[in-house]
Amino acid sequence: MPDNPDEPPRTGPIDAEVLDRIAAHLARSARFDTVHARPSFAPNAVVADYDLGYFPSGVTRAYLRIRWFETDDFSIHYSEQYQTGDSWECRWDRHPNDHNTREHFHPPPAAPTPGDDAEYPDEWRDVLATVLTRLDERIEAFWSE
Repeated sequence: MPDNPDEPPRTGPIDAEVLDRIAAHLARSARFDTVHARPSFAPNAVVADYDLGYFPSGVTRAYLRIRWFETDDFSIHYSEQYQTGDSWECRWDRHPNDHNTREHFHPPPAAPTPGDDAEYPDEWRDVLATVLTRLDERIEAFWSE
């Protein structure tokens, strides 16, 4: 509970151990070109850049940014950047907020707030598997059109 009722609820400290495990897990996947655990440009996250060979030529960058907290709250943001300057984004979240239930999804293409209420598994591995499956389906759709 926040000390000041006018302040929004907080997620708590980053879980560095889980973030390191997530980074190690993603680094073993051929999907990603680079995986950075808590880099200087995002010290509270894992940032994983997809191998662009999985995407059509108009995609200039595709990445995941994952934050995981000691409370088991999380934010997993996916973004595709295009040569046109446009982007396609979505986000899976579990955190206290005033716009959705604690667990929610901000749908593509713009990840609006409020999002859609959702339910996620408890274990980080299962959450990550859910997200990666959805993103694999997104990538496969590029090649089946």
